[in-house]
Amino acid sequence: MDPSSVLLTDQTAIVTGGGDGIGKGIAITFAKFGANVVIADRNGAAGNAVAAQVRALGRKGLAITTEIRNRDQVRALFERTVAELGRVDILVNNVGGARPQEFMEMDEERWHRSIELNLVGMFNCTRAAVNAMVARGRGGVIINISSIEASRAGPLYSVYSACKAAMENFTKTAALELSRHNIRVNSIAPDMIDTPHTAPLHTPQAQAAIARVVPLGKMGRPEDVAGAAIYLASDLGAWVTGINIHVDGGTYAASGWIKQADSWTLFPDSTGVVDS
Repeated sequence: MDPSSVLLTDQTAIVTGGGDGIGKGIAITFAKFGANVVIADRNGAAGNAVAAQVRALGRKGLAITTEIRNRDQVRALFERTVAELGRVDILVNNVGGARPQEFMEMDEERWHRSIELNLVGMFNCTRAAVNAMVARGRGGVIINISSIEASRAGPLYSVYSACKAAMENFTKTAALELSRHNIRVNSIAPDMIDTPHTAPLHTPQAQAAIARVVPLGKMGRPEDVAGAAIYLASDLGAWVTGINIHVDGGTYAASGWIKQADSWTLFPDSTGVVDS
């Protein structure tokens, strides 16, 4: 295998929610590997700041203020990208999120808002990306940013977990349907990633808890998610489609087991010993 297969030289990537957090990490990493990057974020100032960093790396960086739940804005995003950069090779559906709330306290409006953010926006962007990729006739890559909550119960996150589970099934189904157009579709499921949104976890107590429940002993970084995205977007993953990669420090594998002293237990106590 040629080492250059990891590069994204002269490809154009659109990263939704690329103004901060995981999206920013992916956008900057893509630029380091040679891609031109479009930041689609509803926060125009944040998007412009990341686009400037992309340009500082010698790549073309473009910020387009976009509300991905709005189909007209998404259409304009892709039209401008093709007009100014000539192509769309990669789409990263990164926008998503939810606030914790008991299901019994959730009203219908809150439920629908979460679906619009986590699924409708992904649908709008994916449809526009597929149209652009098929029109060009060169295939492409779509990467959906899911969550560990897609594959485990998420108390207080019922609608978010449901949306992310739907995203992962959509990923597999779209991978099959779009394979005839040489469009690969995969997803990445992170767990606790160190971003501005997880700043409250920077207390000694929270870090000690994380060290117990995450097998690798710490939070991940946006660059860790970006590494998986590079693999999926580049020719390293040329024969990979319809899969989900957990980037979670091992928490999904742990499935409730936590570290206590030098052993693992499902039932933490003062000794860390579990009878077998």
